[in-house]
Amino acid sequence: MIVTLPKVKKYLRIDNDDEDDIVRKLLRSAEQICIDVSRLNAEEFEACGAIAKTAVLYTVGYLYEHREEADHKALTMTLRSLLMGIRREGF
Repeated sequence: MIVTLPKVKKYLRIDNDDEDDIVRKLLRSAEQICIDVSRLNAEEFEACGAIAKTAVLYTVGYLYEHREEADHKALTMTLRSLLMGIRREGF
């Protein structure tokens, strides 16, 4: 994982361990979404450092806050903007 569970919990301002399972699942999903949007493989994405970490934190935050009504198109468009500098042009 490019971002650790403790860092995600700090970002989300979660102080207890009650939601660790859901946060782990959201973190895995967020990382995969970011990898897919960037059109990079996992190693290439991880090598992008701060940009990749910011995108993953944004995504997990979005998914956590919008669990009931997430707009994945809006999320994808925002991620395209965030990842524009590292996003591969084609597959």
